[in-house]
Amino acid sequence: MATKRKSKGAYMISSVAEMYGIHPQTLRLYEREGLLKPSRTEGNTRLYTEEDLERLEFILNLARDLGVNIAGIAIVLQMRERMEEMNRQMQSFVDYVRTEMLTRVPPGGASAEQGLVPIRRPVIVPVTSRESRKRS
Repeated sequence: MATKRKSKGAYMISSVAEMYGIHPQTLRLYEREGLLKPSRTEGNTRLYTEEDLERLEFILNLARDLGVNIAGIAIVLQMRERMEEMNRQMQSFVDYVRTEMLTRVPPGGASAEQGLVPIRRPVIVPVTSRESRKRS
């Protein structure tokens, strides 16, 4: 979705509504439903950041282009957040493993074979009936 963003900063509700061609009440509804969480000024004016606008674009794509209702949008957003958290955890684990591997390499370097743990017994991978039909 093409947007008419000005510059980095925060935008008031009227500006955001105009930029995206939606009613300010729609933005208030998205906030009430927990889909958007704009910050507030001391005078309680909503301020939407670039991050809020990216999230709004995603919400509008779901609603306008895919016809997803508010409950569905909430589920998609929750799943997206969980996936991002899982991705962060996986990256953290990969970093941990990488660090552990590097700290366990003997001084003077080691070949790839020296760093591997030998398997004492053969690994047998069962072939499903579907795979065996493909082979014949």
